[in-house]
Formats: sequence, C-alpha cells, structure tokens
Amino acid sequence: MLDLLLKLSAFLVAIIVLVTVHEFGHFWVARRLGVKVLRFSIGFGRPLLTWRRRHDPTEYMLAAIPLGGYVKMLDEREEPVPEAELPQAFNRQKLWVRSAIVLAGPVFNFLFAFVLYWLLFMAGQSGLKPEIGEVPAHSIAASAGLEAGDWILNVGDRPTPTWSAVWFATLAEGIGGEDLSIRVRRPDGREQTLVLEGDRLAELEPGQGFLDAIGLQRVSPAIPAVIGEVVPGQPAAAAGLETGDRILAINGVEIDDWQHLVSIVQAHPDQRLDVRLQREGTFLSLTIQPQAVEVDGEMSGRIGAGVQYPDALWDEHQVWVYHGPIAAALEAARRVVDVSLLTLRIVGKMLVGTASVENISSPIGIANAAGETASYGLASFVQFLALLSVSLGLINLFPIPVLDGGHLLYFAIEGVIGRPLSEAVQERGQRVGIVLLISLMAFAFYVDIAKLLG
Repeated sequence: MLDLLLKLSAFLVAIIVLVTVHEFGHFWVARRLGVKVLRFSIGFGRPLLTWRRRHDPTEYMLAAIPLGGYVKMLDEREEPVPEAELPQAFNRQKLWVRSAIVLAGPVFNFLFAFVLYWLLFMAGQSGLKPEIGEVPAHSIAASAGLEAGDWILNVGDRPTPTWSAVWFATLAEGIGGEDLSIRVRRPDGREQTLVLEGDRLAELEPGQGFLDAIGLQRVSPAIPAVIGEVVPGQPAAAAGLETGDRILAINGVEIDDWQHLVSIVQAHPDQRLDVRLQREGTFLSLTIQPQAVEVDGEMSGRIGAGVQYPDALWDEHQVWVYHGPIAAALEAARRVVDVSLLTLRIVGKMLVGTASVENISSPIGIANAAGETASYGLASFVQFLALLSVSLGLINLFPIPVLDGGHLLYFAIEGVIGRPLSEAVQERGQRVGIVLLISLMAFAFYVDIAKLLG
C-alpha cells in the first residue's frame, strides 16, 4: 500500500510540475506579446479550485484530471470578441507571434530540463567507478579487446567519470550503428583506444541492458550470503529462514557469496536442498525446496529471499563528480540535446521495427518509474523529472494535430500558401490527431499492463 501511495504521489508531482511548466510557457509568451489570456488551467474536467488576482483578466484553475492542461486565449473562432479587444485576440496576431506562443510550451520544457540538469551537475553526483568486470567471451566488448580491470576514460569524445556516464555515452553514441571508440586505462597504467563494431551495436535493443548486451559489466564486490528479506508464503519463509541468517553451505558445498547462493538455488527447481546457516552465533540446518518458475523458456529455482547489503559495500567503488557553474551549464545543455536525439532515434527505430515497443510508456509506466526514482532519493527523482520534461517537449513538437507540433505545421503551411487553412480542414485534422493520440495511449496502456501481467 505504501509503495502504491509513493508511486501515485510521485506521479502526480511530476505531471503537475511538468504540465505547469509547459502551460506557463504558452501563458508567459502570450501575455508578453499582447494576447489576452482568459484561463490558465492545470488539468481537465471539473474544476477543483479557481481563483483570480486583482487587475488580472486571467482565471486560474486546478481541475480534476491532472493529465494535462491548457491556456485559453481570446479568440474570435471560439466566441464573439468585443471590438475594443480585437487587437488582443490570438487569431488576429501575426504568424510569427502565434508561432512563438505555440512553440513556447515545448521550449519551456527544454529550459526546465536544462535548469534541473545544471543544478544536479553543480550539486555533484555520485556514481560507481567505470572499471570493467568480467568480459564474456565472444561478446562485442571481447572482440574489441576490452578486458577485466580496464578503466573506461572516454566513450567517443565524452569523458566517462562514472559507470552511468559510460552507459549513457555508449547508448547515445552507439545507437546510430557506427563504430565506437573507447579509450581505456589498462591495469598496468597504459592508455589504449579500442573500437566497438558499429554493425553489431546496431543490432542491440536500446535500453537499460545495452551495456550487458555489449559485454560490459562493472566490477562488483562480493556480497555476503546474508538474508535481508524473506517473502511471506514463499519457500524461504516456509523453511524457517529469517532476516540476518548467513548461509554457509548447501548440500555440503560451501557458499562463497550471494551470487553463488543464487546460482545454486536457480539450478535446483523443485529439488530439496540441505542448508547450513549461522544465526546470531548459532549454527543451524534446515531443508528448503526452491519453487520452479519459468524464465526465458527454462525452469529456474526461486525461494523468495532477498540479500542484505553491508552498509559500506560500495564505498570503495564510488566516486563523486562536481562541475563549476559554467561547466555544469555546458554539460546540462549537452545532456538536453543528447536525450532529445536519443529519444528521436529510439522512436525512429520503433517505427521501422528495430526497437521494442516496450520503450513506450503509459501513465502506468510513468507512475512506476516516478515511484522508483523517488524511492532512490531527491537527486534521482529530479533527474527523472528532467528526462520526462525533455520527452514532453519532444512529444508536443510531433506534427500531429491537437499537439503544439500540429499547430506549428498549420502555421508552416500558412506561411507557404499565404493564408490560413480553412476551419473545415483544420477540424478534420484535429479529429485525425485525436484518434491517433487515443490509439497510441491505448497501445501504451496495453504494453504496460502486459508487463505487469508478465
């Protein structure tokens, strides 16, 4: 229940903040360019709260459905306008004024993302050192000559002070299918530039598992085989395992670490295992039978237990990265551009069928991501907000009627033919746009529900 409340709260905060930023862009530019704004609404549907400020013609509103918002401007196409106010009507403005007002929403989303990234880079970010662990044979990384113990200095022309920087740079540079250079420092101190094959990179699915698919894994410290969580109703709980138990041996085989424990459990679905453990200085023995579950078409064992991480486990593998105000601004601008281009490339790959549709998210997926990042801390949630703000800005620029990009498309056509499109043509376009958006949203819900149902 608490997890659901966290996801819902984080989702509402994210959506309300980003919609407010977007609509404020339209509102602010419209007011600055002399257009009268009648209403500024966050959300759709039944009003929950409305208010006005003294000497301000705009009504401010918070509505019941917080999945968007709108700015209603004075417009002859929607209602009669007093002659004295005609110069303030949106439809009476020059083409560049109307275009600037429509473009302002997405632009404010990009600017907001820039500010968030700038603050994050100045505040400093912690990450894992970019040291390579085991490199699987015959992987793309192994073919390039990368080895365990190599320290990744650069991916392309991008410095990589942390492992997350390695992931982002490799994905941003490698998704295009071109050969990708990686500069490393060998364990003996030598620096060397190696090349990942672009043809093989182009075949990979973009996403969190991109580095694993290349064969790049970070150095991971050995985690003691200590139980940190026991799921009620699962084999571990039924056998009597408790939080804090240290697993010493299974079927007479001494357990080296948590990963060793997991590998043995997974290899013995529906088979009885004799477990020797230590609990508060006492040595105990018990029997456990892992539950058989299907994973990638094969049966695997699972007992319903989680690991207990030592407090200082990752300390020696962490690094802090700080930037001054100017360097942080340059990095923030680059990150906004990178995220934008990466998003467009992934959308392009989905359209041609070379990327999974699982990259699409409905409000369900966004809520899950919002809750997960919020649980990691403020910095992670702010980074998620920045990413979502860029995505919102990009989506609104797509040339689909009812979106800002659709209006800009109409304005571009008007600029070419010298007159606005007829209201009938624009209305038909709006209907097509609504159908497209509803279809896309329904498909996104299907994808997210399918993920939840496995």
